[in-house]
Amino acid sequence: MDCSICSGMPFILRPPRNTICGACYEGARSIITLTNKLDGDKGVDRSSSNATVSALNSSKGFANALKWVKEMKEMEEELNDKLTFLGGFVAALRDHIHTDIQIKPGKTTGPSIPAHRALLAARSSIFKNMLDSDGCKAPPNDTITLPELNYEELESLLEFLYSGSLPKEKVEKHIYSLSITADKYDIPFLQKFCEHHMLGSLNSSSALDVLEISDVCSNQTLKETALNFIVKNMEDIVFSARFEAFALQNPHLTVQITRASFMDIKNRRNGI
Repeated sequence: MDCSICSGMPFILRPPRNTICGACYEGARSIITLTNKLDGDKGVDRSSSNATVSALNSSKGFANALKWVKEMKEMEEELNDKLTFLGGFVAALRDHIHTDIQIKPGKTTGPSIPAHRALLAARSSIFKNMLDSDGCKAPPNDTITLPELNYEELESLLEFLYSGSLPKEKVEKHIYSLSITADKYDIPFLQKFCEHHMLGSLNSSSALDVLEISDVCSNQTLKETALNFIVKNMEDIVFSARFEAFALQNPHLTVQITRASFMDIKNRRNGI
């Protein structure tokens, strides 16, 4: 079919001009469905301007889709500007600008890292309570210790608290310790960040670790996803070298894997 949208031929040579192929038709439907789904939205906060994304009129089809894409692009540019602006906090951490507290790793004898009380308190309600306690009120060289972290993990945690992101290599290396720390110190944004990464990179090598972390952090969404993945890849995972050590350390999770696997077999037999 000579599609009037994706064909390389000039449109003046295409009779009839309104003919489109199946792929373009389905793509158009998907785009319009997405914009229609957003039609009832109340609006999206547009940073300091407090502007909102206007309601989309579903009767205008592609006109709305184009308008929505432009608005999303504008929001992306605003968010990038905002991230660049907030990036100054990272410089304050890196250059030790007006730091007023030392954070020390507990797993190693590494040096403490200078930080800022106000930022720590703003990022975590647990840190806020710790810093408000009598033991932390006074000299600017006071030190608090995070016993569950080594120096590299602590450095990555602080980098995330100051910037809201981490380089890929640090995420992959410290994702599990950061997830546990986020849960312990009530850092919701870091919890979501870790969950998103673990779900996005879930594979046969990481599934048992993800299940273990989900249990420690009581993350039901992560736990169900990891369990389902393990059940669907039982042979690769159960016969791996990691599984034996995992089973010895986590007998209750091994029982849950066995039960989930049994229910999966039963459902498949019953055609569910």
